[in-house]
Amino acid sequence: MQDKKSRITSWLENVHPVIFNTYAIIAAFSAYFAMYAFRKPFSVGKFDGVVDIFGMAMDYKVILIISQVLGYTLSKFLGIKVVSETKGSRRGITLLALIVFAELALLMFGFLPRPWGILCLFLNGLPLGMVWGMLFGFLEGRKTSELLGAGMSASYILASGVVKSVGKNNINMGISEQWMPFATGMMFLPVFFIAVYLLTKLPKPNKEDVALKVKRAPMNGSDRWEFFKTYSKGLIPLTFLYMLLTAFRDFRDNFAREIWDSLGFQGKASIYTLSEIPIIVIVLLSLALLFLIKDNKKAMRFIHYIMITGTVLIGVSTLAFQMEMIGPATWMILVGLGLYLGYVPYGCVLFDRLIAAVGFVGTAGFMIYMTDAFGYLGSVGLMLFKTFGNPDISWLDFFIKLSYATSILCTSCFLVSYLYFEYKVSKVNTRTKHDQNSDQDTDEPEVLA
Repeated sequence: MQDKKSRITSWLENVHPVIFNTYAIIAAFSAYFAMYAFRKPFSVGKFDGVVDIFGMAMDYKVILIISQVLGYTLSKFLGIKVVSETKGSRRGITLLALIVFAELALLMFGFLPRPWGILCLFLNGLPLGMVWGMLFGFLEGRKTSELLGAGMSASYILASGVVKSVGKNNINMGISEQWMPFATGMMFLPVFFIAVYLLTKLPKPNKEDVALKVKRAPMNGSDRWEFFKTYSKGLIPLTFLYMLLTAFRDFRDNFAREIWDSLGFQGKASIYTLSEIPIIVIVLLSLALLFLIKDNKKAMRFIHYIMITGTVLIGVSTLAFQMEMIGPATWMILVGLGLYLGYVPYGCVLFDRLIAAVGFVGTAGFMIYMTDAFGYLGSVGLMLFKTFGNPDISWLDFFIKLSYATSILCTSCFLVSYLYFEYKVSKVNTRTKHDQNSDQDTDEPEVLA
């Protein structure tokens, strides 16, 4: 889909950086925003009743959510290989194929009766988990990757609420719960196609980008293992805490209707969107500040400061809510802000800066997808734990307890990660100075084990 040198590409190579960044952010934001229309709208449906699964009666909506997340989780594991090995010239056509497959699964969901919707949503989630990594591949490895990634990340903070509002309005207009997910997806399909086309016209990172952020290249199995083995003591706590953050985020997202209803906001479709606007503004500004930090070691520190602040805020705001110091809407916004301050850097800046800081030639997509894969596995585990281990506790009470657990455990893991990578990056800097003093050639980035 990417031609060798289209007129748009040539134009982008010569425009002012502000215009280039604006173009890239709008295209990436629009593409991932549209993707959410194929994944999240069904969650505003009630889907009342139970279905028999292996001799057990289960709430139909809960099993639909678990089924889709299972497909999404498998997609993340597949993405560890697929995303990290896909060449740039194939990203565009691969993205279009993924989204069409997801929409066809929603078409099947509209036609087929219960309990076949479970299979349909599993198939729907199967391609969608690879969309983020494919899109971020267009943005990583550039001197403004933090700015571009922050712009793209803003999409899913806002999109989840917007597509839920659109889905709810579609139901209010008379579209059945069964057909609402397909109808909502069709509304955003042209947006996705146009946005992906615009992304394929982005020029490759230039020499200045490579000098600042290290050359980016596909990673085969041995490359991926070498990177993980070398930095496993820091990557393991990052992966574990991402499991917790993803499970927390998915619970808040998938059961937003039940939580907001418990807080007294029944029937207010706009609350899903309005509550996310202040979150998106603060998170976007926080990550955009990284663009001003050229030194990769300092940027790694700042990223950890942002993430630790977020996980602490989850616990503090929950305590304030229970002590009646803040209202329910303020609490939900602050919890969401803390969550996304800890969560968003994973997908756009954390590993992009980490690779640059340690000097490893590869792609951020590998670690993004490894943490994502285990993250959504944690999400499935949490929903099964709630369904079978705590069936009688309300969605709200469970969410409050989950907020405390997430805050304490994630803050602890972030501190371990911070201390480990401080040590590793210091070793890299020491070796670099030694190489410079020895008059060694440093024109090409070096893989430092």
